[in-house]
Amino acid sequence: MDKPITIGLPRAMLYYRYKTLWHSFFEELGFSVIESAPTSKLTLEEGAALAIDEACLSLKIFLGHVKALIGKCDYILIPRISNFGINHEMCCRFEALYDLTRNVFRESGQKFLTYNADMIQKKSEWAAFMGLGQFFGFTVKAANKAYRTAKKAEQRQQKAEQKKQELLYRSEKIKILIAAHSYVICDAYIGKPVIEFLKGSDVVPIRADVIDPEDGAKAGKELSPTCKWQINREILGSIVQNRDKTDGIILLSAFPCGPDSMVNEIIARRVKDLPILNLVMDGQNGTAGVETRLESFIDIIRFKEGKL
Repeated sequence: MDKPITIGLPRAMLYYRYKTLWHSFFEELGFSVIESAPTSKLTLEEGAALAIDEACLSLKIFLGHVKALIGKCDYILIPRISNFGINHEMCCRFEALYDLTRNVFRESGQKFLTYNADMIQKKSEWAAFMGLGQFFGFTVKAANKAYRTAKKAEQRQQKAEQKKQELLYRSEKIKILIAAHSYVICDAYIGKPVIEFLKGSDVVPIRADVIDPEDGAKAGKELSPTCKWQINREILGSIVQNRDKTDGIILLSAFPCGPDSMVNEIIARRVKDLPILNLVMDGQNGTAGVETRLESFIDIIRFKEGKL
């Protein structure tokens, strides 16, 4: 090919979980990969204009990122990920995301790309990526090589993040565990301001989503043996494994996330030994209200520990 095929990645939703895997796979096949810019107020406003009012904040942001990529790439990747097995399910948004987005942008002329992962229906991630490779004319051997390389890159990245996070627990400063989906905590508009405020307050924020998925899902059974959402199970497991090493927990979620509303209530009821702040982000224009609540929460922890 004279010009490599360009794959667009919306910087939202599962991007933060799979960006290394996606980048590496497509680049190994010789494709060019571009990303939408970090979330801004404009991203949210444009996405909200395309979504129904009842859509969660994260979905509105996602649609804004897709719009930013329209016409700038050959394909926009939107995977359809249903589950990783029984009681390891994803929010139904992820199962419907590809179809929803294609419908919203049906008159744009933009091509979209997907893959299906559904272990209950015996559709593995590996098979899904083999299908992607064959869609573009590659042999199974070539697609498998690219996938294996990408998977190793993903594993290295995950281990590096986990190792870096373990070092944070050794700090003598106040440590607060942020229980949130990666697409909330890493988002430049809704999550990053919270992280930066905590750092500026001489507090060490620690991400609960940075955990080995399998270990997290197993450990999460201690707080909820029946929770069926995979990502929430991982966050629960992170709390179980690290609650003795932290001084407080912030439940950070995007309004009105259904799974979070239920799981956060479980956490609030069953974790009694730590101060907990339930912070729901709704796309507000200012940060003053959020900062006031964070300040009060930090003061509560300092008072509890005799540092105020």
